Amino acid sequence: MTDPASDAADELLVLGPLLRHVDATTACVWVETADAATVEVVAGDQRAGAATFRVHGHHYALVELTGLTPGTTTPYTVDVDGVRVWPPASGELAAYPPSVIATLEPGRPLRMAFGSCRVSISHDREGNDEFGVDALRAYALFLAGVTEAGSEDPGERWPDLVLFLGDQVYADETSPRMREFIEQRRDPEQAPWYELKDYLEYAHLYKLAWSDPANRWLLSTLPSAMIFDDHDIRDDWNTSWTWRQEMEATSWWHDRVVGGLASYWVHQHLGNLGPEERAEDPVWRLVVSYDGPGELDLSEVLDDLAAGADRDPTRYRWSYSRDFDTQARLVVVDSRAARVLQPDRRAMLDDEELAWLDTQLTGDRDHLLIGTSLPFLLSPGLHHIESFGESIAQGAWGPPGKALGEYARKRADLEHWAAFQRGFRDVAAIVLDVARGRRGRAPRTITFLSGDVHHSYVAEAWPRDGVAASRILQAVCSPIRNPLPTPMRAFMRVASYRASGVVGRLLSLTGRVPLEPLRWAVTQGPWYDNNLAVLQVEPAGLRMWWTAGEVPASEESEKVDGRPEQPVLKRVATVDPAG
Repeated sequence: MTDPASDAADELLVLGPLLRHVDATTACVWVETADAATVEVVAGDQRAGAATFRVHGHHYALVELTGLTPGTTTPYTVDVDGVRVWPPASGELAAYPPSVIATLEPGRPLRMAFGSCRVSISHDREGNDEFGVDALRAYALFLAGVTEAGSEDPGERWPDLVLFLGDQVYADETSPRMREFIEQRRDPEQAPWYELKDYLEYAHLYKLAWSDPANRWLLSTLPSAMIFDDHDIRDDWNTSWTWRQEMEATSWWHDRVVGGLASYWVHQHLGNLGPEERAEDPVWRLVVSYDGPGELDLSEVLDDLAAGADRDPTRYRWSYSRDFDTQARLVVVDSRAARVLQPDRRAMLDDEELAWLDTQLTGDRDHLLIGTSLPFLLSPGLHHIESFGESIAQGAWGPPGKALGEYARKRADLEHWAAFQRGFRDVAAIVLDVARGRRGRAPRTITFLSGDVHHSYVAEAWPRDGVAASRILQAVCSPIRNPLPTPMRAFMRVASYRASGVVGRLLSLTGRVPLEPLRWAVTQGPWYDNNLAVLQVEPAGLRMWWTAGEVPASEESEKVDGRPEQPVLKRVATVDPAG
Protein backbone atom coordinates (compact mmCIF):
# COMPACT_ATOMS: atom_id res chain seq x y z
CA MET A 1 0.00 0.00 0.00
CA THR A 2 1.35 3.38 -1.01
CA ASP A 3 1.51 6.11 1.64
CA PRO A 4 0.82 9.11 -0.62
CA ALA A 5 1.27 12.80 -0.22
CA SER A 6 -1.95 14.74 -0.09
CA ASP A 7 -1.44 16.32 -3.51
CA ALA A 8 -1.15 12.88 -5.13
CA ALA A 9 -4.47 11.90 -3.56
CA ASP A 10 -6.07 15.12 -4.80
CA GLU A 11 -4.94 14.32 -8.33
CA LEU A 12 -6.71 10.94 -8.19
CA LEU A 13 -9.96 11.81 -6.38
CA VAL A 14 -12.06 14.54 -8.02
CA LEU A 15 -15.21 14.39 -5.90
CA GLY A 16 -16.56 12.40 -2.98
CA PRO A 17 -16.66 10.04 -1.36
CA LEU A 18 -20.41 10.25 -0.85
CA LEU A 19 -21.97 7.69 1.48
CA ARG A 20 -25.29 6.81 -0.08
CA HIS A 21 -27.73 3.95 0.66
CA VAL A 22 -26.93 2.27 3.99
CA ASP A 23 -29.00 -0.40 5.72
CA ALA A 24 -28.25 -2.91 8.49
CA THR A 25 -25.64 -4.91 6.56
CA THR A 26 -24.81 -3.06 3.31
CA ALA A 27 -23.55 0.34 2.22
CA CYS A 28 -22.54 1.99 -1.05
CA VAL A 29 -19.88 4.67 -1.55
CA TRP A 30 -19.84 6.94 -4.64
CA VAL A 31 -16.75 8.70 -6.02
CA GLU A 32 -15.59 10.57 -9.08
CA THR A 33 -11.98 9.93 -10.07
CA ALA A 34 -9.61 11.80 -12.38
CA ASP A 35 -9.13 8.87 -14.73
CA ALA A 36 -10.11 5.26 -15.31
CA ALA A 37 -9.25 3.36 -12.15
CA THR A 38 -10.12 0.66 -9.67
CA VAL A 39 -11.62 1.98 -6.46
CA GLU A 40 -11.49 0.02 -3.19
CA VAL A 41 -13.35 0.79 0.05
CA VAL A 42 -12.34 -0.85 3.32
CA ALA A 43 -14.53 -0.72 6.46
CA GLY A 44 -13.25 -2.86 9.34
CA ASP A 45 -12.78 -6.39 8.06
CA GLN A 46 -14.98 -5.79 5.00
CA ARG A 47 -13.59 -4.59 1.69
CA ALA A 48 -15.05 -4.14 -1.78
CA GLY A 49 -13.84 -2.77 -5.07
CA ALA A 50 -15.24 -1.54 -8.36
CA ALA A 51 -13.92 -0.39 -11.70
CA THR A 52 -14.91 3.08 -12.84
CA PHE A 53 -17.32 3.76 -15.68
CA ARG A 54 -17.08 6.76 -17.97
CA VAL A 55 -19.69 9.38 -18.91
CA HIS A 56 -18.64 12.15 -21.30
CA GLY A 57 -15.03 12.02 -20.15
CA HIS A 58 -15.79 11.85 -16.41
CA HIS A 59 -15.05 8.73 -14.37
CA TYR A 60 -17.22 7.34 -11.58
CA ALA A 61 -17.49 4.33 -9.32
CA LEU A 62 -20.12 3.08 -6.90
CA VAL A 63 -18.60 0.58 -4.49
CA GLU A 64 -21.01 -1.83 -2.79
CA LEU A 65 -20.06 -3.16 0.65
CA THR A 66 -21.83 -6.19 2.12
CA GLY A 67 -21.56 -8.27 5.27
CA LEU A 68 -21.49 -5.29 7.65
CA THR A 69 -22.63 -5.72 11.24
CA PRO A 70 -25.97 -4.10 12.17
CA GLY A 71 -25.86 -1.17 14.56
CA THR A 72 -22.13 -0.52 14.25
CA THR A 73 -20.13 2.58 13.39
CA THR A 74 -16.98 1.81 11.42
CA PRO A 75 -14.40 4.18 9.91
CA TYR A 76 -13.69 3.52 6.25
CA THR A 77 -10.96 4.30 3.75
CA VAL A 78 -10.93 4.78 -0.02
CA ASP A 79 -8.08 3.78 -2.34
CA VAL A 80 -7.77 4.59 -6.04
CA ASP A 81 -5.43 2.23 -7.87
CA GLY A 82 -3.81 1.31 -4.57
CA VAL A 83 -3.29 4.90 -3.42
CA ARG A 84 -5.03 6.03 -0.25
CA VAL A 85 -7.16 9.06 -1.16
CA TRP A 86 -9.55 9.13 1.82
CA PRO A 87 -9.36 10.19 4.58
CA PRO A 88 -7.14 13.08 3.47
CA ALA A 89 -3.60 13.02 4.85
CA SER A 90 -3.33 16.81 5.10
CA GLY A 91 -5.14 20.01 4.35
CA GLU A 92 -8.37 21.39 5.80
CA LEU A 93 -10.28 18.12 5.43
CA ALA A 94 -7.69 16.26 7.47
CA ALA A 95 -8.89 18.17 10.55
CA TYR A 96 -12.35 16.58 10.38
CA PRO A 97 -13.23 13.33 12.18
CA PRO A 98 -12.84 10.05 10.29
CA SER A 99 -15.61 9.25 7.84
CA VAL A 100 -17.68 6.32 9.10
CA ILE A 101 -20.35 3.89 7.97
CA ALA A 102 -23.08 3.69 10.62
CA THR A 103 -25.30 0.72 9.82
CA LEU A 104 -28.92 0.67 10.87
CA GLU A 105 -29.82 -1.16 14.05
CA PRO A 106 -33.14 -3.05 13.91
CA GLY A 107 -35.59 -1.51 16.34
CA ARG A 108 -33.65 1.71 16.91
CA PRO A 109 -35.93 4.75 16.42
CA LEU A 110 -35.40 6.34 13.04
CA ARG A 111 -33.88 9.80 12.91
CA MET A 112 -33.78 11.57 9.53
CA ALA A 113 -32.76 15.05 8.41
CA PHE A 114 -34.44 16.64 5.39
CA GLY A 115 -34.55 19.85 3.38
CA SER A 116 -34.31 21.35 -0.10
CA CYS A 117 -33.06 24.26 -2.20
CA ARG A 118 -29.37 24.99 -1.73
CA VAL A 119 -27.24 27.29 -3.87
CA SER A 120 -23.47 26.80 -4.14
CA ILE A 121 -22.19 30.22 -3.13
CA SER A 122 -19.13 31.19 -1.07
CA HIS A 123 -19.43 31.00 2.72
CA ASP A 124 -17.72 34.32 3.42
CA ARG A 125 -19.44 37.44 4.63
CA GLU A 126 -20.43 38.49 1.11
CA GLY A 127 -22.07 35.13 0.39
CA ASN A 128 -23.85 35.11 3.75
CA ASP A 129 -25.12 38.65 3.27
CA GLU A 130 -26.75 37.70 -0.03
CA PHE A 131 -27.92 34.14 0.62
CA GLY A 132 -27.71 33.66 4.39
CA VAL A 133 -25.81 30.98 6.25
CA ASP A 134 -25.79 27.53 4.65
CA ALA A 135 -27.84 25.42 7.09
CA LEU A 136 -26.28 22.18 5.83
CA ARG A 137 -22.78 23.49 6.42
CA ALA A 138 -23.70 24.77 9.89
CA TYR A 139 -25.05 21.30 10.69
CA ALA A 140 -21.86 19.71 9.35
CA LEU A 141 -19.64 21.93 11.49
CA PHE A 142 -21.76 21.10 14.53
CA LEU A 143 -21.64 17.34 13.96
CA ALA A 144 -17.90 17.51 13.31
CA GLY A 145 -17.35 19.28 16.61
CA VAL A 146 -15.81 22.30 14.87
CA THR A 147 -18.38 24.72 16.30
CA GLU A 148 -20.35 24.93 19.49
CA ALA A 149 -23.99 23.96 19.61
CA GLY A 150 -25.42 27.44 20.11
CA SER A 151 -29.06 26.97 21.12
CA GLU A 152 -29.05 23.40 19.74
CA ASP A 153 -29.03 20.34 21.98
CA PRO A 154 -25.35 19.24 21.99
CA GLY A 155 -26.21 15.67 22.98
CA GLU A 156 -28.38 14.80 20.00
CA ARG A 157 -27.76 11.58 18.12
CA TRP A 158 -26.64 11.66 14.50
CA PRO A 159 -29.36 11.14 11.89
CA ASP A 160 -29.56 7.80 10.11
CA LEU A 161 -29.75 9.64 6.80
CA VAL A 162 -30.44 13.01 5.18
CA LEU A 163 -33.11 13.36 2.50
CA PHE A 164 -32.56 16.14 -0.06
CA LEU A 165 -35.92 17.09 -1.55
CA GLY A 166 -34.85 18.86 -4.71
CA ASP A 167 -32.76 21.72 -6.07
CA GLN A 168 -29.43 20.28 -4.99
CA VAL A 169 -28.03 22.22 -7.94
CA TYR A 170 -29.30 25.28 -9.79
CA ALA A 171 -28.91 24.81 -13.53
CA ASP A 172 -30.60 28.11 -14.38
CA GLU A 173 -29.36 30.50 -11.69
CA THR A 174 -25.61 29.98 -11.82
CA SER A 175 -22.99 31.22 -9.37
CA PRO A 176 -19.97 33.38 -10.27
CA ARG A 177 -17.70 30.31 -10.18
CA MET A 178 -20.01 28.38 -12.50
CA ARG A 179 -20.16 31.36 -14.84
CA GLU A 180 -16.37 31.42 -14.99
CA PHE A 181 -16.40 27.79 -16.11
CA ILE A 182 -19.02 28.53 -18.77
CA GLU A 183 -16.99 31.46 -20.08
CA GLN A 184 -13.97 29.18 -20.50
CA ARG A 185 -15.78 26.80 -22.87
CA ARG A 186 -18.38 28.81 -24.82
CA ASP A 187 -19.83 32.23 -25.54
CA PRO A 188 -22.38 33.09 -22.79
CA GLU A 189 -23.91 35.70 -25.09
CA GLN A 190 -25.39 32.81 -27.05
CA ALA A 191 -28.18 30.51 -25.83
CA PRO A 192 -28.43 29.10 -23.25
CA TRP A 193 -26.37 32.05 -21.96
CA TYR A 194 -25.20 31.54 -18.37
CA GLU A 195 -27.56 28.63 -17.82
CA LEU A 196 -26.22 25.10 -18.11
CA LYS A 197 -25.85 23.62 -21.56
CA ASP A 198 -24.87 19.95 -21.28
CA TYR A 199 -23.52 17.09 -19.19
CA LEU A 200 -20.04 18.57 -18.82
CA GLU A 201 -21.41 21.71 -17.25
CA TYR A 202 -23.64 19.67 -14.94
CA ALA A 203 -20.62 17.64 -13.81
CA HIS A 204 -18.81 20.85 -12.90
CA LEU A 205 -21.87 22.20 -11.09
CA TYR A 206 -22.06 19.08 -8.91
CA LYS A 207 -18.38 19.50 -8.11
CA LEU A 208 -19.02 23.05 -6.93
CA ALA A 209 -22.04 21.95 -4.89
CA TRP A 210 -20.26 19.12 -3.08
CA SER A 211 -16.66 20.34 -2.67
CA ASP A 212 -16.87 22.70 0.31
CA PRO A 213 -14.80 20.90 2.99
CA ALA A 214 -17.48 20.83 5.70
CA ASN A 215 -20.24 19.66 3.38
CA ARG A 216 -17.92 17.22 1.63
CA TRP A 217 -17.04 15.64 4.96
CA LEU A 218 -20.70 15.48 5.99
CA LEU A 219 -21.72 13.78 2.74
CA SER A 220 -18.89 11.27 3.23
CA THR A 221 -20.21 10.14 6.59
CA LEU A 222 -23.99 10.78 6.64
CA PRO A 223 -26.01 8.53 4.27
CA SER A 224 -28.07 10.50 1.78
CA ALA A 225 -31.14 10.07 -0.40
CA MET A 226 -32.21 12.59 -3.05
CA ILE A 227 -34.87 13.59 -5.57
CA PHE A 228 -34.84 16.36 -8.18
CA ASP A 229 -37.03 19.44 -8.45
CA ASP A 230 -37.36 22.09 -11.15
CA HIS A 231 -34.06 23.98 -10.73
CA ASP A 232 -32.10 20.74 -11.16
CA ILE A 233 -33.25 21.12 -14.77
CA ARG A 234 -34.88 24.59 -15.11
CA ASP A 235 -37.26 26.80 -13.18
CA ASP A 236 -40.89 25.66 -13.64
CA TRP A 237 -39.79 22.42 -15.31
CA ASN A 238 -42.94 20.79 -16.73
CA THR A 239 -45.30 23.46 -15.45
CA SER A 240 -47.69 23.11 -18.37
CA TRP A 241 -48.13 21.92 -21.94
CA THR A 242 -47.41 25.37 -23.36
CA TRP A 243 -44.25 25.68 -21.24
CA ARG A 244 -43.05 22.37 -22.60
CA GLN A 245 -43.82 23.30 -26.20
CA GLU A 246 -41.91 26.55 -25.83
CA MET A 247 -38.86 24.76 -24.42
CA GLU A 248 -38.84 22.10 -27.11
CA ALA A 249 -38.91 24.79 -29.77
CA THR A 250 -35.55 26.18 -28.60
CA SER A 251 -32.19 25.12 -29.98
CA TRP A 252 -30.75 24.26 -26.57
CA TRP A 253 -33.43 22.48 -24.52
CA HIS A 254 -32.70 18.96 -25.75
CA ASP A 255 -29.05 19.07 -24.64
CA ARG A 256 -30.07 20.64 -21.31
CA VAL A 257 -32.64 18.05 -20.32
CA VAL A 258 -30.52 15.13 -21.56
CA GLY A 259 -27.48 16.40 -19.68
CA GLY A 260 -29.57 17.12 -16.59
CA LEU A 261 -31.24 13.71 -16.37
CA ALA A 262 -28.11 11.75 -17.33
CA SER A 263 -26.05 13.55 -14.68
CA TYR A 264 -28.88 13.08 -12.19
CA TRP A 265 -28.73 9.30 -12.73
CA VAL A 266 -24.99 9.35 -12.05
CA HIS A 267 -24.76 11.82 -9.18
CA GLN A 268 -28.08 11.37 -7.36
CA HIS A 269 -30.37 8.56 -8.47
CA LEU A 270 -28.02 5.57 -8.48
CA GLY A 271 -27.15 5.98 -4.81
CA ASN A 272 -30.83 6.22 -3.82
CA LEU A 273 -31.35 2.56 -4.63
CA GLY A 274 -30.83 -0.36 -2.30
CA PRO A 275 -28.97 -3.48 -3.48
CA GLU A 276 -32.08 -5.20 -4.85
CA GLU A 277 -33.32 -2.10 -6.71
CA ARG A 278 -29.86 -1.43 -8.17
CA ALA A 279 -29.65 -5.03 -9.36
CA GLU A 280 -32.85 -4.47 -11.35
CA ASP A 281 -31.71 -1.19 -12.93
CA PRO A 282 -30.91 -1.83 -16.63
CA VAL A 283 -28.00 0.62 -16.73
CA TRP A 284 -26.44 -0.65 -13.51
CA ARG A 285 -26.64 -4.19 -14.86
CA LEU A 286 -24.40 -3.05 -17.71
CA VAL A 287 -21.89 -1.73 -15.17
CA VAL A 288 -21.67 -4.85 -13.01
CA SER A 289 -21.65 -7.26 -15.95
CA TYR A 290 -18.96 -5.43 -17.95
CA ASP A 291 -15.80 -7.46 -18.47
CA GLY A 292 -13.58 -5.13 -20.48
CA PRO A 293 -11.52 -4.35 -22.36
CA GLY A 294 -10.87 -0.88 -21.01
CA GLU A 295 -13.35 1.27 -19.15
CA LEU A 296 -17.10 1.00 -19.78
CA ASP A 297 -18.41 4.13 -21.52
CA LEU A 298 -22.05 4.85 -20.56
CA SER A 299 -22.30 8.19 -22.38
CA GLU A 300 -24.56 7.04 -25.18
CA VAL A 301 -26.56 4.71 -22.93
CA LEU A 302 -27.36 7.46 -20.42
CA ASP A 303 -28.08 10.03 -23.13
CA ASP A 304 -30.58 7.61 -24.65
CA LEU A 305 -32.11 6.87 -21.25
CA ALA A 306 -32.45 10.59 -20.45
CA ALA A 307 -33.93 11.48 -23.82
CA GLY A 308 -36.36 8.57 -23.66
CA ALA A 309 -37.42 9.32 -20.08
CA ASP A 310 -38.04 12.95 -20.97
CA ARG A 311 -40.06 12.01 -24.03
CA ASP A 312 -42.02 9.22 -22.30
CA PRO A 313 -41.89 9.23 -18.46
CA THR A 314 -43.15 5.65 -18.31
CA ARG A 315 -39.80 4.44 -19.71
CA TYR A 316 -37.93 5.03 -16.44
CA ARG A 317 -38.96 5.50 -12.82
CA TRP A 318 -37.11 8.00 -10.64
CA SER A 319 -39.30 7.36 -7.56
CA TYR A 320 -38.19 4.85 -4.93
CA SER A 321 -39.06 3.58 -1.46
CA ARG A 322 -37.43 1.88 1.51
CA ASP A 323 -38.52 0.40 4.81
CA PHE A 324 -37.06 0.92 8.28
CA ASP A 325 -38.28 -2.22 10.04
CA THR A 326 -42.00 -1.92 10.74
CA GLN A 327 -41.57 1.51 12.31
CA ALA A 328 -41.47 3.52 9.07
CA ARG A 329 -41.67 3.40 5.29
CA LEU A 330 -40.20 6.22 3.21
CA VAL A 331 -41.69 6.66 -0.28
CA VAL A 332 -39.98 9.32 -2.42
CA VAL A 333 -42.13 10.46 -5.33
CA ASP A 334 -41.07 12.07 -8.61
CA SER A 335 -43.41 15.05 -8.91
CA ARG A 336 -41.61 16.63 -11.90
CA ALA A 337 -40.71 14.21 -14.68
CA ALA A 338 -43.76 11.92 -14.35
CA ARG A 339 -46.35 14.63 -15.06
CA VAL A 340 -49.10 14.42 -17.65
CA LEU A 341 -49.27 17.86 -19.27
CA GLN A 342 -51.90 17.53 -21.96
CA PRO A 343 -54.56 20.15 -21.14
CA ASP A 344 -57.42 17.65 -21.40
CA ARG A 345 -55.89 15.13 -18.94
CA ARG A 346 -53.48 17.07 -16.74
CA ALA A 347 -52.08 15.08 -13.77
CA MET A 348 -49.09 15.26 -11.45
CA LEU A 349 -48.38 11.54 -12.01
CA ASP A 350 -48.94 9.44 -15.11
CA ASP A 351 -51.04 6.30 -14.74
CA GLU A 352 -48.03 4.01 -14.36
CA GLU A 353 -46.43 6.18 -11.70
CA LEU A 354 -49.70 6.46 -9.81
CA ALA A 355 -50.16 2.68 -9.93
CA TRP A 356 -46.66 2.23 -8.50
CA LEU A 357 -47.37 4.74 -5.73
CA ASP A 358 -50.64 2.97 -5.01
CA THR A 359 -48.69 -0.22 -4.24
CA GLN A 360 -46.25 1.62 -1.96
CA LEU A 361 -48.72 3.48 0.26
CA THR A 362 -49.84 0.82 2.72
CA GLY A 363 -50.26 0.39 6.44
CA ASP A 364 -48.78 -2.16 8.86
CA ARG A 365 -46.03 0.22 9.94
CA ASP A 366 -46.00 2.91 12.60
CA HIS A 367 -45.24 5.84 10.31
CA LEU A 368 -45.62 6.43 6.58
CA LEU A 369 -43.31 9.14 5.19
CA ILE A 370 -43.96 10.49 1.69
CA GLY A 371 -41.17 12.57 0.19
CA THR A 372 -42.27 14.87 -2.63
CA SER A 373 -40.30 17.96 -3.61
CA LEU A 374 -43.48 20.01 -3.98
CA PRO A 375 -45.67 20.35 -0.87
CA PHE A 376 -48.76 18.19 -1.15
CA LEU A 377 -50.54 20.58 1.21
CA LEU A 378 -49.85 24.23 0.55
CA SER A 379 -51.41 26.79 2.84
CA PRO A 380 -55.16 26.56 2.06
CA GLY A 381 -55.28 30.03 0.51
CA LEU A 382 -52.50 29.21 -1.98
CA HIS A 383 -53.98 25.79 -2.69
CA HIS A 384 -57.34 27.25 -3.68
CA ILE A 385 -55.73 29.93 -5.86
CA GLU A 386 -53.81 27.23 -7.75
CA SER A 387 -56.82 24.94 -8.08
CA PHE A 388 -58.85 27.91 -9.37
CA GLY A 389 -56.11 28.67 -11.90
CA GLU A 390 -56.21 25.12 -13.18
CA SER A 391 -59.99 25.09 -13.42
CA ILE A 392 -60.16 28.14 -15.67
CA ALA A 393 -57.22 26.80 -17.72
CA GLN A 394 -59.34 23.70 -18.17
CA GLY A 395 -62.26 25.78 -19.50
CA ALA A 396 -64.43 26.64 -16.47
CA TRP A 397 -64.75 30.20 -17.79
CA GLY A 398 -64.83 29.29 -21.47
CA PRO A 399 -62.15 29.88 -24.16
CA PRO A 400 -61.02 33.33 -22.91
CA GLY A 401 -60.53 31.91 -19.43
CA LYS A 402 -58.46 29.02 -20.77
CA ALA A 403 -55.89 31.37 -22.26
CA LEU A 404 -55.85 33.49 -19.10
CA GLY A 405 -55.48 30.41 -16.88
CA GLU A 406 -52.62 29.01 -18.93
CA TYR A 407 -50.85 32.37 -18.90
CA ALA A 408 -51.25 32.70 -15.12
CA ARG A 409 -50.06 29.13 -14.64
CA LYS A 410 -46.71 29.96 -16.24
CA ARG A 411 -46.22 33.49 -14.95
CA ALA A 412 -47.18 32.86 -11.33
CA ASP A 413 -45.65 29.37 -10.89
CA LEU A 414 -49.04 27.75 -10.37
CA GLU A 415 -47.70 24.22 -10.70
CA HIS A 416 -47.93 22.48 -7.32
CA TRP A 417 -50.15 19.52 -6.47
CA ALA A 418 -53.08 21.92 -6.11
CA ALA A 419 -52.71 22.88 -9.78
CA PHE A 420 -52.95 19.21 -10.78
CA GLN A 421 -56.24 18.42 -9.09
CA ARG A 422 -56.56 15.00 -10.67
CA GLY A 423 -53.29 13.85 -9.08
CA PHE A 424 -54.05 15.62 -5.80
CA ARG A 425 -57.38 13.86 -5.41
CA ASP A 426 -56.01 10.48 -6.47
CA VAL A 427 -53.25 10.60 -3.85
CA ALA A 428 -55.56 12.04 -1.18
CA ALA A 429 -57.94 9.10 -1.70
CA ILE A 430 -55.10 6.59 -1.32
CA VAL A 431 -53.84 8.33 1.82
CA LEU A 432 -57.30 8.32 3.36
CA ASP A 433 -57.60 4.59 2.67
CA VAL A 434 -54.32 4.05 4.52
CA ALA A 435 -55.36 6.37 7.35
CA ARG A 436 -58.65 4.49 7.80
CA GLY A 437 -57.00 1.09 8.02
CA ARG A 438 -58.18 -0.19 4.63
CA ARG A 439 -54.63 -1.13 3.56
CA GLY A 440 -53.43 -2.88 6.67
CA ARG A 441 -53.06 -1.49 10.16
CA ALA A 442 -53.34 2.29 10.01
CA PRO A 443 -50.04 4.09 10.71
CA ARG A 444 -49.86 6.47 13.63
CA THR A 445 -48.82 9.24 11.24
CA ILE A 446 -48.79 9.82 7.51
CA THR A 447 -46.37 12.68 6.84
CA PHE A 448 -45.57 14.44 3.58
CA LEU A 449 -41.99 15.77 3.56
CA SER A 450 -41.41 18.58 1.06
CA GLY A 451 -39.43 21.66 0.06
CA ASP A 452 -39.53 24.01 -2.96
CA VAL A 453 -41.44 26.99 -1.55
CA HIS A 454 -38.55 28.74 0.27
CA HIS A 455 -40.29 28.82 3.62
CA SER A 456 -40.97 26.14 6.20
CA TYR A 457 -44.14 25.12 8.02
CA VAL A 458 -46.21 22.25 9.36
CA ALA A 459 -49.81 21.62 8.36
CA GLU A 460 -52.26 19.01 9.62
CA ALA A 461 -55.13 17.50 7.60
CA TRP A 462 -58.35 15.70 8.46
CA PRO A 463 -60.88 13.79 6.35
CA ARG A 464 -63.68 16.03 5.17
CA ASP A 465 -66.11 13.18 5.81
CA GLY A 466 -65.72 10.73 8.68
CA VAL A 467 -62.65 10.06 10.77
CA ALA A 468 -59.19 8.54 10.33
CA ALA A 469 -56.99 6.58 12.69
CA SER A 470 -53.78 8.24 11.40
CA ARG A 471 -52.64 11.82 11.85
CA ILE A 472 -51.99 13.33 8.41
CA LEU A 473 -49.22 15.93 8.38
CA GLN A 474 -47.29 18.08 5.93
CA ALA A 475 -43.77 19.11 6.98
CA VAL A 476 -41.89 21.55 4.73
CA CYS A 477 -38.21 22.48 5.07
CA SER A 478 -37.06 25.00 2.48
CA PRO A 479 -34.58 26.46 1.81
CA ILE A 480 -31.28 25.01 3.02
CA ARG A 481 -29.66 28.07 1.44
CA ASN A 482 -31.66 30.32 -0.86
CA PRO A 483 -33.99 32.52 1.19
CA LEU A 484 -37.33 33.86 0.03
CA PRO A 485 -37.17 37.54 -1.02
CA THR A 486 -38.49 39.82 1.71
CA PRO A 487 -41.49 41.13 -0.30
CA MET A 488 -42.74 37.57 -0.75
CA ARG A 489 -42.59 36.78 2.97
CA ALA A 490 -45.50 39.03 3.87
CA PHE A 491 -47.61 37.44 1.13
CA MET A 492 -46.79 33.91 2.34
CA ARG A 493 -47.52 34.88 5.91
CA VAL A 494 -50.95 36.23 4.98
CA ALA A 495 -51.65 33.18 2.79
CA SER A 496 -51.09 30.91 5.80
CA TYR A 497 -53.94 32.55 7.75
CA ARG A 498 -57.19 30.61 7.97
CA ALA A 499 -59.12 33.59 6.64
CA SER A 500 -57.08 33.41 3.44
CA GLY A 501 -58.20 29.83 3.03
CA VAL A 502 -61.84 30.93 3.18
CA VAL A 503 -61.27 33.67 0.60
CA GLY A 504 -59.34 31.27 -1.63
CA ARG A 505 -62.10 28.69 -1.42
CA LEU A 506 -64.70 31.26 -2.46
CA LEU A 507 -62.50 32.08 -5.45
CA SER A 508 -62.15 28.41 -6.42
CA LEU A 509 -65.93 28.03 -6.24
CA THR A 510 -66.22 30.51 -9.08
CA GLY A 511 -64.16 28.02 -11.09
CA ARG A 512 -66.50 25.18 -10.03
CA VAL A 513 -63.72 23.33 -8.18
CA PRO A 514 -65.35 20.59 -6.05
CA LEU A 515 -64.51 20.21 -2.38
CA GLU A 516 -61.30 18.32 -1.70
CA PRO A 517 -61.53 15.06 0.30
CA LEU A 518 -59.28 16.65 2.94
CA ARG A 519 -59.46 19.82 4.99
CA TRP A 520 -56.29 21.19 6.56
CA ALA A 521 -54.62 24.13 8.24
CA VAL A 522 -51.10 25.43 8.80
CA THR A 523 -50.47 24.65 12.47
CA GLN A 524 -46.85 25.82 12.88
CA GLY A 525 -44.90 28.42 10.92
CA PRO A 526 -44.16 29.77 8.43
CA TRP A 527 -40.43 30.20 9.14
CA TYR A 528 -38.09 31.90 6.68
CA ASP A 529 -34.61 30.96 7.91
CA ASN A 530 -32.27 28.82 5.86
CA ASN A 531 -33.09 25.52 7.56
CA LEU A 532 -32.36 21.84 7.86
CA ALA A 533 -35.12 19.84 9.56
CA VAL A 534 -34.82 16.63 11.57
CA LEU A 535 -37.54 14.14 12.43
CA GLN A 536 -37.35 11.34 14.96
CA VAL A 537 -39.68 8.46 15.73
CA GLU A 538 -40.65 8.58 19.41
CA PRO A 539 -43.15 6.67 21.56
CA ALA A 540 -45.61 9.56 21.40
CA GLY A 541 -45.28 9.95 17.61
CA LEU A 542 -43.01 11.99 15.37
CA ARG A 543 -40.92 14.77 16.86
CA MET A 544 -39.52 17.31 14.39
CA TRP A 545 -37.30 20.35 14.67
CA TRP A 546 -35.85 22.94 12.30
CA THR A 547 -32.24 24.15 12.68
CA ALA A 548 -30.41 27.09 11.15
CA GLY A 549 -26.91 28.50 11.28
CA GLU A 550 -26.08 31.90 12.68
CA VAL A 551 -22.77 33.70 12.90
CA PRO A 552 -22.10 35.11 16.38
CA ALA A 553 -22.00 38.89 16.28
CA SER A 554 -18.39 39.06 17.44
CA GLU A 555 -17.26 36.94 14.48
CA GLU A 556 -19.31 38.41 11.65
CA SER A 557 -16.32 39.98 9.96
CA GLU A 558 -13.58 37.59 11.11
CA LYS A 559 -12.11 34.31 10.02
CA VAL A 560 -11.53 31.60 12.61
CA ASP A 561 -8.48 29.34 12.35
CA GLY A 562 -7.98 30.45 8.74
CA ARG A 563 -11.48 29.26 7.69
CA PRO A 564 -14.45 31.37 6.58
CA GLU A 565 -16.97 32.47 9.19
CA GLN A 566 -18.09 29.53 11.31
CA PRO A 567 -21.77 29.61 12.24
CA VAL A 568 -23.26 27.96 15.28
CA LEU A 569 -26.41 25.90 15.09
CA LYS A 570 -29.63 27.34 16.50
CA ARG A 571 -33.06 25.77 16.80
CA VAL A 572 -35.76 27.64 14.89
CA ALA A 573 -38.78 25.56 15.89
CA THR A 574 -39.78 22.27 17.49
CA VAL A 575 -42.94 20.28 16.82
CA ASP A 576 -43.56 17.79 19.60
CA PRO A 577 -45.33 14.44 19.20
CA ALA A 578 -48.52 15.72 20.80
CA GLY A 579 -48.82 18.41 18.11
